Amino acid sequence: MRLPRMVIAAAALLTGFIAQAEEAPTKPRLLFVFAHPDDEVFVAPVLARAARKGQPVTVVYATSGDMGPGVSSMKRGEALANHRESEARCAMQALGNPDVRFLRLGDGTLGVNAHHPESPAKKLAAALKPIIDEGGYEIVFTWGPDGGYGHADHRMVSAITTQIVQSIEEGRPGLMYPGIPKGTLPPIAEMQTWGETDRALLQVPYEYSPEDLAASARAVDCHKTQFDAATRAGMMQLFDHTIWQGSVHFRIGLPELPIEGSEVRAVPGPPPGH
Repeated sequence: MRLPRMVIAAAALLTGFIAQAEEAPTKPRLLFVFAHPDDEVFVAPVLARAARKGQPVTVVYATSGDMGPGVSSMKRGEALANHRESEARCAMQALGNPDVRFLRLGDGTLGVNAHHPESPAKKLAAALKPIIDEGGYEIVFTWGPDGGYGHADHRMVSAITTQIVQSIEEGRPGLMYPGIPKGTLPPIAEMQTWGETDRALLQVPYEYSPEDLAASARAVDCHKTQFDAATRAGMMQLFDHTIWQGSVHFRIGLPELPIEGSEVRAVPGPPPGH
């Protein structure tokens, strides 16, 4: 079966399956859209590898985490938001200094009355659309529908980003959702409700190097308000040994299905052995 264009493009841009993609004079521009500072830890090796390969990257945080004290004793509000932005900048420095933008919408509010004209969701869409339209991005990464572990802000960021990308007629970027391959969750009680994805849907494995993993560990260590010292020290190794196993796995968000006559063919699974 002939592979759809989106699958081929994703493999060329992300996994190195096509050597010319690495040698092209123009590096693909990548956009990552997150809900909160620290969300990047779920795909940190991808950011590190992009920097190592010289790919231009922009990271957008919809909120600054003003309601998430995490493990800190800080009060919720503006001071915490400013502190978490500093932690995010620290993490980004560890991951190669991408362009970082903070939209500063209210933490925990993105799903509230989302259909209302002045809702945070509408404000997110209004702020994010020009970034996507004007950035010339080839791939946009964001949370999948599960939001990782069901967080409403994560789910809304996924929905709004997908809504904007799917409306683009010419030059639409690829859309990627990170996924946890089913059966790879570590035996930690708090993680057992996290969203898992059928391995057949995770068609783009993004391999990373020990250097990328080390950069990711340095990035996680920046988020001192959100994770205790033991968690910061062990998180990347845990993900590496269980969920990732050498590659961060992605689902293609908007596959372009080839139509032959009246038949619509489904996107095929990964080749045997992958």
